[in-house]
Amino acid sequence: MSLTTSITRRSLLESAALATVGLAALSLFPRLGVAPSAFSQAPSAEELAVTGKLPEMAEGKPDAPVTIIEYASMTCGHCAQFAAQTFPKLKSEYIDTGKVRFILREFPLDPLAAAGFMIARCAGDDKYFAVVDLLFKEQKSWAYSDKPVEGLQNLVKQVGFSQQSFEECLQNQEMLDGVNEVRQRAAEKFGVNSTPTFFINGKIQRGALTFENLKQILDPLVEKKS
Repeated sequence: MSLTTSITRRSLLESAALATVGLAALSLFPRLGVAPSAFSQAPSAEELAVTGKLPEMAEGKPDAPVTIIEYASMTCGHCAQFAAQTFPKLKSEYIDTGKVRFILREFPLDPLAAAGFMIARCAGDDKYFAVVDLLFKEQKSWAYSDKPVEGLQNLVKQVGFSQQSFEECLQNQEMLDGVNEVRQRAAEKFGVNSTPTFFINGKIQRGALTFENLKQILDPLVEKKS
């Protein structure tokens, strides 16, 4: 999913819905213009490794020979496709076997996507990826519904959120600022302007990669490090 215009809060969320569920913090979600499609040089490993105010969300051994960083948006259909079709095989064959460290970074394309990431973080570090998987799996039932905020709230009741904890999470300005910081840095420093965007040992790959695509990229990198 590409970002081609400035984001407006009104484009996806109705003001009445925001007031009802306490999403006032998202009114401060900043606009994001188009980022350059490519830079003159690739970012260094040191630049990519810099974390923001929020903890890095990662799976796999820290010393794995290959590091994959995915910039994703919770409302991105191609990101959901990658999560459903590619990631399970990537996890079983490369992450769980110590060959790949996988880092997921937030690049919300709209306030609703930011809300989804905030909910995942509020669930706790140990539940982050499970909540992300749930939101991607059920994306059509909330992100593309007539009442997306209500759909999101109903969905995350499955992982223990009450109305109060849901609202408190989305009013956490410090967390929203942290999510926005990750997004802004990716756009300004690394040329990320669409989702999903991957950095595999520092090399950029755009679009929802199939497992076969990934395997062709990963195997030579794993063998080189072995």
